[in-house]
Amino acid sequence: MKFTGAASRKLLSDILAPSGPVASLPKVLGPISIVFMGIGAIIGAGIFVLTGTAAALYAGPAVVVSFVLAGLACAFVALCYAELAALMPVSGSTYTYTYVSLGQLAAWLVGWNLILEYSIGAAAVAVGWSGYFNGTLASVGLAIPPRLSTSTGQVVQLADGTTATAIANLPAAAIVALLTLLLVRGTRESARINNLMVAIKLVVILAFIGVGIGHVSAANWKPFVPSNTGTFGDFGWSGVLHGASVVFFTYIGFDAVSNCAQEARRPQRDMPIGILGALVISTILYVLVAGVLVGVVPYSELNVAAPVGLAVDRMGIGWFAALIQLGALIGITTAILVLLYGQCRIFATMANDGLMPPVFSRVHPRLKTPWMSQILIGVIVAAIAAVAPIETLSELVGVGTLFSFLMVCASVVRLRHLEPRAPRPFRVPAVPLVPILGILSCLGLMLGLAPLTWARLVVWIAIGLIIYFGYGRSRAGRRLASSSYNKE
Repeated sequence: MKFTGAASRKLLSDILAPSGPVASLPKVLGPISIVFMGIGAIIGAGIFVLTGTAAALYAGPAVVVSFVLAGLACAFVALCYAELAALMPVSGSTYTYTYVSLGQLAAWLVGWNLILEYSIGAAAVAVGWSGYFNGTLASVGLAIPPRLSTSTGQVVQLADGTTATAIANLPAAAIVALLTLLLVRGTRESARINNLMVAIKLVVILAFIGVGIGHVSAANWKPFVPSNTGTFGDFGWSGVLHGASVVFFTYIGFDAVSNCAQEARRPQRDMPIGILGALVISTILYVLVAGVLVGVVPYSELNVAAPVGLAVDRMGIGWFAALIQLGALIGITTAILVLLYGQCRIFATMANDGLMPPVFSRVHPRLKTPWMSQILIGVIVAAIAAVAPIETLSELVGVGTLFSFLMVCASVVRLRHLEPRAPRPFRVPAVPLVPILGILSCLGLMLGLAPLTWARLVVWIAIGLIIYFGYGRSRAGRRLASSSYNKE
């Protein structure tokens, strides 16, 4: 007798022989495109902003160690993603992995929190993109009226010195709309443009490192670990740990790479390369940028909105500032692109399972993309980006991400028990130690989040449970009953 309740799970054999519209997505992504997808998601505005903040307030020059520690924490999770993505090269990422290992309700909660991570994350990054875009236009004598480039309801100052209330952040909505249209047109085309933008971004970052090394003063690296002020987390080695928890969020996005699995040409080989390769390359670049930054500018002066821009000013190379601005703008664009891509794939998979309306799993007959899902996500994200300030959006992203990371680590341990003989092209070493270290890392960072963030998470989960029990559970149950999915 089949069990189709909240604890029911998909069988691995059914996952590896998927049916339905989502299964028709074309395999067009190679390992380089997947690595570039990861770098595009990971290296965004964080490298240009949070590096300076963490150095100035918490770690000093030892912020380079903070990046290494954050990279190690991500590595535990990334290894788990690599095993699961190679084992289950299908759409849905963490949602699918959880459905197979922990059951339907757990999968729904993960999928619901991934909506928080990707959609709200993309909106937050789009608002940041708008700020960089407006700054770039202003530098060449152009300007978008502040009432049309600021979140709805915020008070802005006009050119004549008077104040007014902003209508909407139109540039933020426009970039989301443009990238949504690109993603609807096709994965291959989107990947090519993403590869080009990531290549430009890497050139800019490498140029900053190469030029900056010649302006480094070794005196700025001393003391490497500033003395603790007497408060935990304010410099000293506790500050290095605090800095690691701050810069950890610059790594958010590497999990979006796992959504490429069903469109990868050779997922069993390419997915581990893509996930781990993107993480390693990004960590190396973060460490090098941080080292140059604190070597050019004393760490105590880096708590500014654009610390990399400050370092370029100290170098005294005027044209270089425009190049850095371009790199930041492109870097943020690629992050939005990958987040929109990842959210669409998860949303389409949930729709195919009956947890969302089935229309959102439809694949366009000519473009071969889940176009209805992509358009819905684009409209929602554009609307949020137009009206909500970045401070409110950014607070909602971290906890949903950490929750999904935790569930991935748990899924590896659970599936090793449920499916011990399944062929695993890539295996996490030292199970269960590595997944447990990943879980503990995520729990530690989650405990450090503000109480208000936890309250918002509780509200978000409550809304998700209402939708699940009111709509998704019965429909997903019928979907399970008509398939070979079962509970062991």
